[in-house]
Amino acid sequence: MEPPMNINVKDAQPGDAVERGIGAYLDEIVALRHDLHQHPELSFHEHRTSDIVATRLKSWGYEVETGIAGTGVVATLNRGEGSPRGEGSRQIGIRADMDALPIEEATGLAHASTNRGVMHACGHDGHTAILLAAARYLAEAGRFDGTLRLIFQPAEEIGAGARKMLSEGLFERFPVDAVFGLHNWPGVPSGQFGFVAGSAMASVDQCNIKIVGKGGHGAEPQRTVDPVLATASLITALQSVVSRNVDPQEMAVVTVGSIHGGSASNVIPESVALKLTLRAFNETVRGLLGERVPALARAQAESFGATAEVDYRRGFPALINHRAETDLARSVALEAFGAGQVVSDFKPRTASEDFAFMLEQKAGSYLFVGNGDSAPLHSATYDFNDAIIAPAARYWVRLVETFLAR
Repeated sequence: MEPPMNINVKDAQPGDAVERGIGAYLDEIVALRHDLHQHPELSFHEHRTSDIVATRLKSWGYEVETGIAGTGVVATLNRGEGSPRGEGSRQIGIRADMDALPIEEATGLAHASTNRGVMHACGHDGHTAILLAAARYLAEAGRFDGTLRLIFQPAEEIGAGARKMLSEGLFERFPVDAVFGLHNWPGVPSGQFGFVAGSAMASVDQCNIKIVGKGGHGAEPQRTVDPVLATASLITALQSVVSRNVDPQEMAVVTVGSIHGGSASNVIPESVALKLTLRAFNETVRGLLGERVPALARAQAESFGATAEVDYRRGFPALINHRAETDLARSVALEAFGAGQVVSDFKPRTASEDFAFMLEQKAGSYLFVGNGDSAPLHSATYDFNDAIIAPAARYWVRLVETFLAR
């Protein structure tokens, strides 16, 4: 069933009451966030994090299911006349990610990672803390009529967690009418919210190319087929895909992020390996990249007498927000925080997010909250801004109470 979009957000709990409620235990939530940051866990290894999440939720009265996609957690809270689910009742899902990245932390903070080579460089510790803060308030004082599902997802960083949860029947076992998620964003003023209807984040694919030539002495290049020269030409030519094949009004990114070939200045190697990331906002452009990049690699290699071995791997699709749910999500922020805290012209991001798979199955929206003037995501000096926990948690409360209004 489609959720009604004509809800009056003024029917939800007054913002100051929610703010006071969350503020009563905010220090505890910040301490929890620091603890999660100190003990980061890689994708599908979020065992400690999962246990903490499940224990907290159970203590607040949620029905908790663990072990979904290995370390995923889904919590359910039913309330009001629409519970358990009956004719006309509604169900909402809110998702947070839990995994960290294989990065050595360089923040020097007191709560820096104690797990060498692993850190929360994307703020998933903060996302988890935000949803737990909202979960506690909703359990203790939430005013809603229907079913709340909280989805704590593993393995977002490798683009596998959402797919695995869905393959294990996430929405069949835990039905929702709509699902929502959020991400902090450095460079956006602290606590300000951004919304994008339609394409909000890019698809991501990977292409591994190996240019194979004939190695030899650097002093006798005429006796070789130089894969380094062929690779240099290919890297330049690849940019013509965006500039000459993609509609100028569309977005596409072709980035060569890794090149490996040779080990000595006087030796022409047998081969050179490249790794590319490719991104787009729609499937037509995504498909075009998938055709042109391999074709260009093979043609460029052949023009130098070399060959190209191409391994093209599709990752996950562009994240497409549903308009009605995005309009509702924006209206909640405007009512709760005022126009000054909502970015009027928030633009789509070319980063990628596997929440896209959930939005392929269910209506919903993925929103953004400013992390202030922090280091960029996936940086060794990044840290989540604790100051945004309270407003973001308050936002989740208001969205739930609005969507499941009595």
